[in-house]
Amino acid sequence: MQSKPTFSIVTCTWNSAATLADTLASVQSQTCQDFEHIFVDGGSTDGTLDMIAAYLADQPGKKRVLRDVGGGISRAMNQGIEAAQGEYIAHLHSDDYYNGPDVLATVKRVFEQAAAAGRPVDWAYGNIQVLKDGKMVPPYAMPAFSYRSFVAGRSSIPHPAVFVRKAAFERVGNFDEKLKYAMDIDLWLRLGAVAHPAMIDQPLTVFRDHEGSVSSANRVKARQEEFNVRRRHMDKAPLAFGIYCLRYLKRMRALQAESRAVAAT
Repeated sequence: MQSKPTFSIVTCTWNSAATLADTLASVQSQTCQDFEHIFVDGGSTDGTLDMIAAYLADQPGKKRVLRDVGGGISRAMNQGIEAAQGEYIAHLHSDDYYNGPDVLATVKRVFEQAAAAGRPVDWAYGNIQVLKDGKMVPPYAMPAFSYRSFVAGRSSIPHPAVFVRKAAFERVGNFDEKLKYAMDIDLWLRLGAVAHPAMIDQPLTVFRDHEGSVSSANRVKARQEEFNVRRRHMDKAPLAFGIYCLRYLKRMRALQAESRAVAAT
């Protein structure tokens, strides 16, 4: 009987042929090969599925594809979680790629060291390197995690660099499929309330920031959804949520002013 892998890497795709090669190469180059790779495709009509098929031909038992999964990105990610057999799950979308060959080995070592010290953790996250307009943006500083600082919006948790124990999803639930923008923040608020993460202060993943990125488009709507999500959890840290509200008002004023300036040109 084949043992379960340490990692399940879930890659959601939809007409991703332009960027998927970097994602695949970064996974193939990992020094830690103790993983399965699950693709969740939303009905691609370009060369995405052909690229995945060629990739599946190598070690097919460790790689599989779920086809024609509709219903939005949250549902796609949840389908990957449900299909995963690994101990830890990572979502590496087809726009993104690992920042070097030792990412999985580093994350595995962090989980093992925490367990050996008698303080096992259910999730870990690192930093990201942002690729924008063909140039790498210097990584932002990573303050030490606290639930209150995250609720207050003083720290962030970059989804492409997060690794979560599958049992933790079973404990707090999967992504909210009603959400379009802030589904990851909602999950971190649920997860962070019951489990302190391990923080890895180095870039684990390269994130492409471009016009098609959900995180870059419709920024006003994204901020509004984020506010509503954070309000759901305000009872866990009400003072920190109040601090976040002040930051939210300032950012919304800036976004609205920017929108007016663009409309006037």
